[in-house]
Amino acid sequence: MAGLLCRTKRKKQVDEHLEEGKQAINAPLLAPRVDALPDNTLLDDNTERSMLDPSSRENPKFKELQRLLIDWINNELVEERIIVKDLEEDLYDGQVLQKLFEKLSRWMLNMAEVTQSEIGQKQKLKMVLGAVNQLLRPHGWDIDWSVDSVHSKNLVAIVSLLVALAMHFQAPIRLPEHVSVQIVLVKKRDGILQTSHVTKEITTTNEMMLRKFERDAFDTLLDHAPDKLNVVKMSLITFVNKHLNKLNLEVTELESQFADGVYLVLLMGLLEGYFVPLYNFYLTPENFEQKVHNVAFAFELMQDAGLKKPKSRPEDVVNIILKSTLRVLYNLFTNYRHTELLKAIGDDSGLY
Repeated sequence: MAGLLCRTKRKKQVDEHLEEGKQAINAPLLAPRVDALPDNTLLDDNTERSMLDPSSRENPKFKELQRLLIDWINNELVEERIIVKDLEEDLYDGQVLQKLFEKLSRWMLNMAEVTQSEIGQKQKLKMVLGAVNQLLRPHGWDIDWSVDSVHSKNLVAIVSLLVALAMHFQAPIRLPEHVSVQIVLVKKRDGILQTSHVTKEITTTNEMMLRKFERDAFDTLLDHAPDKLNVVKMSLITFVNKHLNKLNLEVTELESQFADGVYLVLLMGLLEGYFVPLYNFYLTPENFEQKVHNVAFAFELMQDAGLKKPKSRPEDVVNIILKSTLRVLYNLFTNYRHTELLKAIGDDSGLY
C-alpha cells in the first residue's frame, strides 16, 4: 500500500510538471482570460482599450529602461526636491511632467501648481502635453501618448513620452536598445470582449535614435533664442532674392512661399547655372502630392550638386514647418555664399 501511494504521488508530481511546462510554452500564444483583465476594461459596445501585457512588466530591458528614466528625472529635478519612485503613480497627474518639461525646455507654463480634481489634472496634462507635442512633432516623432492614456496610468504611453524627451534633450544616459513590449488590445463586440496582442517597439538602436533627434543650430535658436530668428530669416530672404530676382521673383515669407517647392527648384537651377526643364516638376502644383514631388525633386538637385541630403523631409517643408524650411535654405546659404565669395575674389584678382 505504501509503495502504491508513493508511485501515485510521483505520477501526480510528474503530471503537474508536464502541465506547467505545457502552459509555459503556450502562454505567449494565448490571450489573457477575460476574468483576469483589470477592472478598467469595462467598455461600452464597439469600443476598445489597450494595456500592457502582464508578462512584459517583468521584461528585464523594460524594467531597466524604467529605472534609468526614473534616475534621470530625479537628477534633473533634484533642486525641486522631487523624488519619483514609480512612473505610473508619480507622473499621471501632470505635476512632475510640468516641472520636468520646464527644466529641460526653459519654457514656463502658467498653470496651477497643485490640483486634486480629475478635471484639473486633465487640464494640466492637456497644457503640458500640448507644449511637448509642439516641440517634438517637427522631429518626426510618433505621438504615442494622450491626455487620457497618461492620466489613466498607461505605462507604455508614459515611458514612450519620457524616451522622446530624453532623446530630444540629449539626456546623459544610455537607453537600452531594442526594448519592445506586448500590448493587449481589448475590443467589445456584441457584449463580448475580444483580445489580441501587438508588439510595441519603444527603443531601437542608440545610433538610430540619436540620428532622429540630432540637434543643430536651429534647435538651439528656436528653443533658446527666438528673438534672433528674424535676423536669420532676413539674411536668408536677402540671399534667395538675390538670385530669384533674376527671374523677376521675390520672396517675402520663407515658410509659405517655399512650401510648394517651385521656388526651391528654380533657386537650385539659378545657383547651379542651368535651366530646369518644366516637365520635371509642377509649375503650378494643385495638391499635396505634387508639392511633395517638387520639394523632393529639389532635394535631388541638391544632392546632384554635391550637397548633403537635407535632414528635413519634403512633407515637413510642404506642411510649412519653419525649422525644416530654414534648414534647407541655410544649407544652400552656407554652401553657395562661400562659392560666390570665391568668385568675387577671383574676379577682383583676375583669376577668373
